[in-house]
Amino acid sequence: MQNFQRKLWVTKIKMFHKPVMLKEVIESLEIKENGIYVDLTFGGGGHSKKILKNLGKYGKLYAFDQDSDTEQNKIFDNRLIFINQNFKFLKQNLSYYNCDFVDGVLADLGVSSYQIDTPQRGFSIRFDSKLDMRMNKGHDLTAEDILNNYTEEELSNIFFKYSDLKNSKKIAAIITQRRKTNRISTTKDFNSLLESITIEKFKNKFYAKVYQALRIEVNNEINSLKQLLLQIPQILKKKGKVVIITYHSVEDRLVKRFFKNGTFDKEPSKDNFGNVNLELKSDFKFLTPSCREIKLNNRARSAKLRAAMKL
Repeated sequence: MQNFQRKLWVTKIKMFHKPVMLKEVIESLEIKENGIYVDLTFGGGGHSKKILKNLGKYGKLYAFDQDSDTEQNKIFDNRLIFINQNFKFLKQNLSYYNCDFVDGVLADLGVSSYQIDTPQRGFSIRFDSKLDMRMNKGHDLTAEDILNNYTEEELSNIFFKYSDLKNSKKIAAIITQRRKTNRISTTKDFNSLLESITIEKFKNKFYAKVYQALRIEVNNEINSLKQLLLQIPQILKKKGKVVIITYHSVEDRLVKRFFKNGTFDKEPSKDNFGNVNLELKSDFKFLTPSCREIKLNNRARSAKLRAAMKL
């Protein structure tokens, strides 16, 4: 019975997420034996497990995840504190545990394999399911709500802003036209609607971009990421490290600019005397997964790892 339970637990972990760029993450964090670290996207616990392995007896790891399903993957280790919250509440939760500063922060952004592969979560085009896409199932807004209630202009803005879709206006027009007669409730409904404007050769990529834009809007991902980034310099110790893995250009652009300029603009902000006072310094341009990793885990193919140090 114990062997069966262990096999079931291992299966659940594998379903959740293969930790992307694990070696590169650990090397970039430069883990101190008794340091304090934060894993902002716990998921299946793969990155956290490796961080704990590199920590000493008096080290500490705070692990965040807003998806309540990840609690089944909690690692039983007295050095780890699991926090079932969105990472935008980073500083608030650390203060609750009387932690003012940390040595390193990790965030692996995007959707976990578990979320994609669980039909009822509505993240994937592969299953006929309700259009949900909530990472936090306690929130009210779903993809179905957006498709049936947003104005044509609002829909167009989402698809253009979050996925760079050039035909965003056409997509929005078709959605608003269809919902006049039939509510768009399932992935099957939505996919059949998209077929009319899809070139077969680019079908999967097009669908992925449309779904990506909806998911970002449902979960308010861009605003949450901005809130997180602004807090990182405040909680990092001097020479502390931040490592972030992104999967699409919108979030990567934000991380890149913030690491480089300390703002989300193309140019750094200056004080009244024209001086630029940066709090972070990028370690390198960015890293991408090895060919071997992509072969073993195709979902890592679009990953970019950026790292910076607190000055």
